[in-house]
Amino acid sequence: MQIDFSQWLEKAGLKNLRMPIRESDGEGWIKTVAGSLTGMLAIAVLLVLLLGWWWSIEPDMFDVREVATERAQEDSQQLVVGYVTASTLIEVAETLLDRTGGYLTNDILPPGVILDNMPSWEFGVLVQIRDLARAMRNDMSRSQSQSIEDPDLAIAEPQLNFDSDSWLFPPTESEYRTAIDALYAYVRRLADPQQQDAQFFARADNLREWLSLVEKRLGGYSQQLSASVGQVRINTDLAGDADAEQSTTKPGQLEVRTPWLEIDDRFYEARGAAWALVHFLHAAEIDFRGVLEKKNALVSLRQIIRELEATQDAVWSPIVLNGSGFGIVANHSLVMASYISRANAALIDLRNLLEQG
Repeated sequence: MQIDFSQWLEKAGLKNLRMPIRESDGEGWIKTVAGSLTGMLAIAVLLVLLLGWWWSIEPDMFDVREVATERAQEDSQQLVVGYVTASTLIEVAETLLDRTGGYLTNDILPPGVILDNMPSWEFGVLVQIRDLARAMRNDMSRSQSQSIEDPDLAIAEPQLNFDSDSWLFPPTESEYRTAIDALYAYVRRLADPQQQDAQFFARADNLREWLSLVEKRLGGYSQQLSASVGQVRINTDLAGDADAEQSTTKPGQLEVRTPWLEIDDRFYEARGAAWALVHFLHAAEIDFRGVLEKKNALVSLRQIIRELEATQDAVWSPIVLNGSGFGIVANHSLVMASYISRANAALIDLRNLLEQG
């Protein structure tokens, strides 16, 4: 059976109906769709850039005594020796995870995956968290080398050393949350007079052991930042010991340069480490105050804090500049290295004071 549509249109009074489709109409439709998609893509890119900028805002400094006091009041406990240091470690670790945008190092989607400055900042903070947790587990919570380690710190320290960029199975955040929970348990036991197995020994040797780790970290950052413009250095690996040996032979002079694409990463890693250290040193000033006053070293500690606080000044340039040492363009890495080097020099003096009887 065939249907004659022409007769049907004639009966319906639509005989003269015409719907011409010109080639230009198709091209116009394609251009309209393409323009709409381009506009939507531009808006999406702009939103990602704005969100990335917002997530790249560094967290503010906080008052370590105030935070510790509020935490103690919530738990109806008193500030005992070591409480401020442990509480500050918790606060810094929580800030690492809960800052604007959250923890970015293990992100796999934009804008987190395209950001590199804040993940570098996070790693600098994380290294200082790990060092302090290690010092608390091995030294500050133990009366002597043969004493039993604290069970909560024995959980927290290895959890904080979990892979920093694991996205799933398990995610890094869950492992660090486990460490924070263990630190909370340690703090509560520390302030509980009935839990006498939880201790914090504010001794000069314990403080010195932790500062030795900090000294090495600051020295490494200073060298990396100074190498932003390239340097020729004398090989001093075996200096001071005529019988010293090393695995492989190195030339007498070394040319050291931080790769161009890593300059901003090293800058923000050092900036993050300094941010965490300022808080930890403020906490040490409170918990180790008796030791520092006895050694007449309180002023030295405050000088270190002041130098590190200068590293947190606002960076007004949209990028980390890398001009030559005395050139027209600034070199932010060298400025950061200057502050860190002065802090490290004061730190060496502080450790020498703590070693004196």
